[in-house]
Amino acid sequence: MTQVYKVLSVLLEYPTKDLVAHWDDLNQVITELADLAAEDKTILNGFILWASGLSLTKFQAEYVNNFDMTADNSLYLTYHLFDEQDRDRGPALIELAELYKTTGFEIGSGELPDYLPLILEYVSTMDDKASALAFLQQTAQAADIIASNLEKNESPYAPLVRIVARHGHVEDIAA
Repeated sequence: MTQVYKVLSVLLEYPTKDLVAHWDDLNQVITELADLAAEDKTILNGFILWASGLSLTKFQAEYVNNFDMTADNSLYLTYHLFDEQDRDRGPALIELAELYKTTGFEIGSGELPDYLPLILEYVSTMDDKASALAFLQQTAQAADIIASNLEKNESPYAPLVRIVARHGHVEDIAA
């Protein structure tokens, strides 16, 4: 089950040549996710179908327009949970970075620890489905906000973030 979070992490990262060279591999991984709901598979495959129809430059421009040009769509979760100048944001980032460190998870890309693709990558490394869902539950509020903002703009990324939000509502996912 946690493999879906790796797929979501990859799809929510800034698009690269490496990503677009591996659409077929990603579709294969999605097909092989036995415990992933058919609805989620359809969403993931639909996103890949849309994205694979774009040039890399156009795909990158779409990404920038969706996430970098509109603060309300930021993939940095604490942005949505704290005021920008809130003193609690810094400690929350430090606490998350420390959690990664204690579990041996490396933040290699220089990203802040609350970057949604990074969080999803971390969750994908968890062996226990219950622990992964409990961790995602802590992201649900921010993921709901981002998904709603993206849905207002009819963003093709909205369904991906909505999957994260839904999975964060542990009671909504069959165990």
